[in-house]
Amino acid sequence: MTMTIHSTHQTQARVAEVGKFKKQLTLTDLTFIGLGAIFGSGWLFAASHVASIAGPAGIASWVIGGIAVLLLGIVYCELGAALPRAGGIIRYPVFSHGELMGYLLGFITLIAFSSLISIEIVAARQYAAAWFPMLTQTGSSDPTLLGWIVQFLLLCLFFGLNYYSVKTFARSNNIISILKFLVPLAVVVTLFTFFKPENLHVQGIAPFGMSGVEAAISAGGIIFAYLGLTPIISVASEVKNPQRTIPVALILSVVLSTIIYVLLQLAFLGSIPTEMLGGGWAEISKQFSLPYRDIAITLGMGWLAFMVVCDAIVSPSGTGNIYMNATPRVIYGWAKAGTFFKTFTHIDKESGIPRPALWLTFALSIFWTLPFPSWEQLISVVSAALVLSYAIAPVTAAGLRRNAPDLPRPFRVRAFGIIGPVSFVISALIVFWSGWGTLSWLLGLQIVMFVVYVLCKSKVPVHTVSLAQQVKSSLWLIAFYALIMLFSWLGSFGGTGVIGHPWDTVVVAVMSLGIYYWGERTCLPRANFTGDEEE
Repeated sequence: MTMTIHSTHQTQARVAEVGKFKKQLTLTDLTFIGLGAIFGSGWLFAASHVASIAGPAGIASWVIGGIAVLLLGIVYCELGAALPRAGGIIRYPVFSHGELMGYLLGFITLIAFSSLISIEIVAARQYAAAWFPMLTQTGSSDPTLLGWIVQFLLLCLFFGLNYYSVKTFARSNNIISILKFLVPLAVVVTLFTFFKPENLHVQGIAPFGMSGVEAAISAGGIIFAYLGLTPIISVASEVKNPQRTIPVALILSVVLSTIIYVLLQLAFLGSIPTEMLGGGWAEISKQFSLPYRDIAITLGMGWLAFMVVCDAIVSPSGTGNIYMNATPRVIYGWAKAGTFFKTFTHIDKESGIPRPALWLTFALSIFWTLPFPSWEQLISVVSAALVLSYAIAPVTAAGLRRNAPDLPRPFRVRAFGIIGPVSFVISALIVFWSGWGTLSWLLGLQIVMFVVYVLCKSKVPVHTVSLAQQVKSSLWLIAFYALIMLFSWLGSFGGTGVIGHPWDTVVVAVMSLGIYYWGERTCLPRANFTGDEEE
């Protein structure tokens, strides 16, 4: 990774030209950003995949996923309220563990965020093909030339909405978010009128055991559906009264989404004609590839199917728009951390938008629309990448409590001694449940990036933290990656099965607990706020 170092004169000139983020976002704006990011393509696809992997016990998968994200959200409340910084997800580890941590986290988060924009656009186009078949190639999920042009035009629209001001983005998102929730609520109410309690036990409540419940959280798209916290943190510098607004918006987003997701899954499970379950739950995802549209047609409710397809275009598009807004803040945070190009720390004075970072986001989102695997295959990778970036938060918060005890914390997590390690262990398990096929290259790539950083140490703009200290403070993360890969290879989630279930899950949980305390105790001796200013 090429690094750039500016002279003092160049840096002063650049700072003189750079604007600042404008505090324009309210609690309503921020809550809708969180809910809007959560309700994208996930709810439209996940129900049938979860049912096929876990059966009726998939309801427990949604609850576990919601608890995991809520715990992480509470940790982020402390970080976001104490340090409301743009791209905070990248910058918090730099404060606690050094630039190397920010570098590793920045790389994986940029991949996850920029690809999320494209995944949502692809999902919208796939649903739109129900009305406009010319958008998708016959017998394939790949776009036609016209379909790709439609995707490109949507990306251009999102780019334009985010180019001029954050308030323009927020207003458009609020309108879209209101529309997005009307359809899920209509689906829940309508499908419950067809509810058949026997569906929940006719093929067994948990036909695939606890391993099915666990696998559904990652492979079924549950975590993908929940991951909407980071856009809230990414715009922290643009929030009015962030110390109060950020915690309330985070908690509201997670709690409300968990309730709605559980009701949606229950409504889907109970409304399927019982005779269609004769072959078991495993084939349900094939019979209902577009779950709520297909079940509406099966039940003879064409009007509901029409509403679902409308929402299936609006919801993913709205989420794509949110991540078009959040990703530039992640790039900005990575640049501010000192291990990415300093050009991306420029903020337009009039609009308060990091426009160079927005241009890079736009380019990457176009790249990810090129022919790649299907939505179902991509979500496992993106989910694992995002959970990895989320999982660092508990260790970061614990480290800052040790090396910055006097940092003002308007929101201080109670019982952090329990919530911190528990949230990290649950995050590690969700990553582990993603399976060997995903983790073998994703975590392997992170280890390679660590080696690249160390080898290029002469080009790294180290400030007050030596390279030796950075490596010492980051080794726990590399060990975590290596051990997760090892146990994934030996375990039952796509591995060799040498360690059977549930012992592979137990081993990973115990290992993760040890890693958490290692990471907490190897934070920097003093928090590294060098070069950090309030935006």
